[in-house]
Amino acid sequence: MTVAVRSFAKINLGLYIGAARADGYHDLRTVYQTIALHDVIRVSVGRGRGIEILCDDPRVPLDSSNTCYRIAQCVMEELGATRRVRIQIEKRLPVQGGLGASSSNAVATLFALERALKKKLSGTARLRIAAEVGSDLPLFLVGGTILGVGRGEEVYPLPDLPPLPIVVVTPEIGVSTPKAFADWDALAQGDRAAELRSARTSESPVPTHNHELTQPLASDRLLKVGCVLSAWLSGYPNTGASAKGGSRAGNILSDLVRTGIENDFARVVFPQYPELRDMKCALERAGSRYASLSGSGSTLYGLFSSSAGAAKAASRLRKQGLKAVATSTLTRQKYWKQSLVASR
Repeated sequence: MTVAVRSFAKINLGLYIGAARADGYHDLRTVYQTIALHDVIRVSVGRGRGIEILCDDPRVPLDSSNTCYRIAQCVMEELGATRRVRIQIEKRLPVQGGLGASSSNAVATLFALERALKKKLSGTARLRIAAEVGSDLPLFLVGGTILGVGRGEEVYPLPDLPPLPIVVVTPEIGVSTPKAFADWDALAQGDRAAELRSARTSESPVPTHNHELTQPLASDRLLKVGCVLSAWLSGYPNTGASAKGGSRAGNILSDLVRTGIENDFARVVFPQYPELRDMKCALERAGSRYASLSGSGSTLYGLFSSSAGAAKAASRLRKQGLKAVATSTLTRQKYWKQSLVASR
C-alpha cells in the first residue's frame, strides 16, 4: 500500500536569535505559522530491508543525509519493524528556502510510514524522534500557530490566528542556515565590541569578564522579546468571531507592524543578498501590510488584509519576473484535516 501525505510549509512571524549555546546551537524565540503550500510525500513498504528515496529535484539528497531517510530509520527502529521502505518526494516547495520543507517532509514521512505499517508511535516517541532529527521538525507535529523556543525544537501550541491571506515569493537563491548563523555571530560580536568601546569612554563601569558582556545581554534580549510576543498574542485570536470585511485580520497586521516584530536574519541575509531586500520592498509596494524573510530565507512572504489583494499582488509580482503565489495561513484544524491525500 502507498500512503500519500501533504507536507505543509511554515513561515516565521518574527525570529529572534539569542546567545550561542555550549552545544553549538542558539537560543531562539519565534512564532511558527503553517501555510497552505505543500510538497507531497508518498511512502510504501514491502518485503526486504532498507530505505529508498526518490525525487526528481536534483538538489534533494537521496542518501542517509536526507531527513526523510533519517526519520524513517528512527521510526523503523522504534517500532521494531523490518521492511523495505520507499519514499517518493514530490517537490513543490523550494530547497533552502526558509519554509521548513525538509523538516515538514520528514514529519510527513513519519505519519505516512505509521499508516503504511498500521502501527503508531506514542506522542512522546514522535516528539523525541522529531527533535533528534532536526530543530524545525516538532512544529509540524502540532500545526497552526506555534511558539518555538530553545533551539526551535521546544514548541507550544498557541490559539490559532485566523486565516490570513499571504503572498509567498520564492527566489532561485538558496540561503545556507549554518552560514546565516555564523554571519549573525560575527555581527553580534561586532555589536558587543562596539558596546565595549562605548562603555570604556563613558562613566559606566566596564565588566571585566567576556561572559558578562554576552550571556546576560542575550538573555535579557530574549526575555524582552518574550514579553513583546506575549503582549502581541495576548489579544489574538480569542476575540470572538471575525469582524466583517476582514478587519480582524487587518488589526493583527497593524499590530505586527506596531510592535516591531522582526526577523533577526534580515540583518545578515539582506547585505549578502540585496536582491532579497528588493523583493521585500516589492511586496510592500504591492500592498503587503507586513513582509519578512521566513527563517533564514531565501523565501519572503507578505501578509495581506484580503484574498483579492493578495491575488492582485501576486499577479503584479509575477509580471515583474518574480515567482510569487497567493495562498493563506493554515489553522491547526485545517492542517490536520488536509494532511492525508489518499491511500491505495
